[in-house]
Amino acid sequence: MFQLGKTIVSEEIIEKDFVCNLTACKGACCIDGDAGAPLEQDEVTILEEIYPKVKPFLRPEGIAAIASQGTSIVTEDGEFETPLIDGADCAYVIFDTKGTALCGIEEAYNRGEIDWKKPVSCHLYPIRVKDFTEFSAVNYDRWHICDDACTLGKELQVPIYKFVKAALIRKFGEDWYLELEKVAATYK
Repeated sequence: MFQLGKTIVSEEIIEKDFVCNLTACKGACCIDGDAGAPLEQDEVTILEEIYPKVKPFLRPEGIAAIASQGTSIVTEDGEFETPLIDGADCAYVIFDTKGTALCGIEEAYNRGEIDWKKPVSCHLYPIRVKDFTEFSAVNYDRWHICDDACTLGKELQVPIYKFVKAALIRKFGEDWYLELEKVAATYK
C-alpha cells in the first residue's frame, strides 16, 4: 500500500493487468452478485434527475424494479446502490443482440441523451473505493468472473490503473493520476 494525498492505494492496481473482455464474460459483473452498483451520495440525485431520459433505454423488468424500489436503494449499512431485478441483474442493465449485458445509463450517454456516463463505481471497476473519515482506500476487487479480463490484460500488458485511467481521473483528478503514474514508474 502507498499513500497519494488522502488515498491509500493498493499496489495491486499497478502490479496486476486487466482489460475487460466482454466477448468472454458477456458483462457478467452487471448481472451476477447479490448487490447493486455502489453509488456516491451525489449520484443518487443524478440518477433521479436523468431517469426520465434513461428509462426509454431500459428493459421492462428494469423499469418495473425502479418503479417499485426507486432509482437507487439504501442498504442495511446505509450505503447507496442501484436497485436489482429479482436480486440479480442491475435494474439499469440492457442486452445487445449477442446477449452481452450493457449499461442502459451508458447507452443514453453514448446516444447524447445525458451527459453523465454511469456510476463512477462501474466506470472504475475492477477498482473499488471505500471512503473513510480521513482517507479513501483504493483497492483491486478480484472476482472470478473477470479471469478472462486478467488474461487479456496480461496478453496486452495493460495494468489496471491504465485500463481505468479515465475513471481514476474522474474520481480523483488529473494531478492525482499523474502522481500515481510517477509511483508506478518507480515501482517497477
